[in-house]
Amino acid sequence: MSESLLKKEFKQSDVQRVRNLVNKDFTSSTKQQAGYSKTSQYHTEGDIWEENGKQWTIKNGIKQNITKLDRAKAATRIPLKCPKCSGSMNHRLHKKMFRIHGVCFECTLEYETSLREAGLYEQYEKQMMRNNMEGFLKDLELWVHDKVSEIDTFVTEQGDVEDWKHNRKKYEDDITKKVIEYSSLVRKRLE
Repeated sequence: MSESLLKKEFKQSDVQRVRNLVNKDFTSSTKQQAGYSKTSQYHTEGDIWEENGKQWTIKNGIKQNITKLDRAKAATRIPLKCPKCSGSMNHRLHKKMFRIHGVCFECTLEYETSLREAGLYEQYEKQMMRNNMEGFLKDLELWVHDKVSEIDTFVTEQGDVEDWKHNRKKYEDDITKKVIEYSSLVRKRLE
């Protein structure tokens, strides 16, 4: 009676499942099924593919989507170690100098000291100040352009509301002309 009981308890799929487990083939199926089967794609480090309208990649073993801001995020990211001397970057001065020079504070000091020894520091300093002022002037011109283009009405100190929509072109040209004059005056002083 026990033999007939054993034959009834185990099906072919049960025996196949035990064989798969013994062979360490844990993902093999034991039955034929009908219906939807998803095709799996395997990707390796650095592969780029599109899925559901998004681009994906694998970085450091982690699946990540690729966005428009990836370059901006990489530009603002500060590493744990200095790329030049492999020193720690956990001090605020290291972080500030990395944003400016791409190395830690100590490496910046060494570089500037070598420039002083060679007699080139004053030229380097003037170039840094000139670059800072050029950046400021570009930002100023963009800011004025944005602000001028959004002006419609203006409230004076007395509380009067002036409508600038009708004479807008005249004011835009006047303000833009003054900013360009200021920028050219500053650029002449820098030279």
